Amino acid sequence: MGGVVLLVRFLSIATIIICLCNANLGVPYCKEIERRALLKFKQDLNDSSNLLSSWVGEGDCCHWAGVVCHNLTGHVSELHLGTHYLSGKINHSLLNLKNLNYLDLSKNSFDGSQIPDFFGSLTSLRYLDLSQADFQGVIPHQLGNLSSLHHLDLHGNYFEVNNLQWISGLSLLQYLDMHGVNLSKASDWLQETNMLPSLVKYLDMSDCGLYHIPGARWYCQHD
Repeated sequence: MGGVVLLVRFLSIATIIICLCNANLGVPYCKEIERRALLKFKQDLNDSSNLLSSWVGEGDCCHWAGVVCHNLTGHVSELHLGTHYLSGKINHSLLNLKNLNYLDLSKNSFDGSQIPDFFGSLTSLRYLDLSQADFQGVIPHQLGNLSSLHHLDLHGNYFEVNNLQWISGLSLLQYLDMHGVNLSKASDWLQETNMLPSLVKYLDMSDCGLYHIPGARWYCQHD
């Protein structure tokens, strides 16, 4: 009888230990500094579609709309905020998202503002889509610091470029869409794009004011 009691106690303790271990192996909670960064980012935006309505309080930011966190570390890794009519300013609090590798702000309305220079400090980015988001002005050369970038889409805005020297820093770039960007002053465009051997998936430089340059590559796509 005593042996049975001991066995029951042992099994009970083992069950408790297993439950505690499973609880510790659960999905990690988002980082406090990153949650605060997202809330500051939201404060400067006008959200007419209420995409960011879940971005409130002390909740787990990994469950907020458009936010993806790494399933092991809990760090914010992706922001999917395209096609939601966001407008306003882009807060530099995004710099606190040190592990952000995917940023989609396409098809929003940033009221003719320039791309913030600090985007060049988001050095973990592999994917950046700013297309059709009502940006304008000179593309900041700081984007050339994004050495991990594989995908860059800038089409459908009112951009101009004086030179493309910055693009040589994007040594891993595979996809580049600059359709409609004013490159008429960028006499080095061919030299600089040819320095990107990884650019094998997609290149669109159509309607960029390059008509006067013989042999200009308007569009190229590889399967």
